[in-house]
Amino acid sequence: MRTITARFVLVATLMALSQYSVSSPVPQQDQNKVNMQSMSVADLEKAADLARAHKDYPQAVEYFQAALRKDRKNSVLYNKMGLAQLKNNELAAARVSFENAVKWNSKYADAINNIGAVYYMDKNYGTAAKRFKKAVALEETRASFHVNLGAAWFSQKKLDRAVAEYTRAVELDPNALKQESRVGITAQIASPEERARYSYMLAKIYAKRGDVDGCLQCLRKAKEEGYRDMANVYKDEDFSKMRENPRVQEVVAPPTAK
Repeated sequence: MRTITARFVLVATLMALSQYSVSSPVPQQDQNKVNMQSMSVADLEKAADLARAHKDYPQAVEYFQAALRKDRKNSVLYNKMGLAQLKNNELAAARVSFENAVKWNSKYADAINNIGAVYYMDKNYGTAAKRFKKAVALEETRASFHVNLGAAWFSQKKLDRAVAEYTRAVELDPNALKQESRVGITAQIASPEERARYSYMLAKIYAKRGDVDGCLQCLRKAKEEGYRDMANVYKDEDFSKMRENPRVQEVVAPPTAK
């Protein structure tokens, strides 16, 4: 509606001026800049959020930049701009934005976590883990932070640490590992063997908690991805609550009696 109104005002203005002189129309890009200059920080933030919702990330970044020119110490705006840049695959720019957010708020856990996400996407898992650990230290009850830290540990093949973080994440939010949009998880796991191992590890976590549906979902994925040691379901103590469940036995057949 704002765009329609702006265009209407522009047309009306040009029509009014035409009786005095003939002039070239103002380019839309320049008009947009004028509009941004007249908008408040709050209005610019709302416009940027709307652009992000519509997946118009370059436009969102423009609005955030305009807002930051008016309020250069706003850590929330820097963090939001970084998220838009991250969605637009501008990793270097996103990291700068997140770092600026932390510059103006050193305890901004979300921004610190997001710096970790950039490093993770760059496959710099060691540095990512450091950032995720710091975010966890600031807000220990955020399940997503534990998921991200677990992903960083898993990518470094530090499975015990990964399991500990994933287990804590599920304690905080039973659905934490079922949300594929989380940063990390399988997105950066390249080989089918690694993905299969990851799925089996999650199945163990859900089994230990007695979550049949979660366990079954992960076991199926592990099987589909070619996990070689599915028979360990009947050996591993973590599956002790699940072994007699017929649904589990449908996915992993019990060993035949000798």
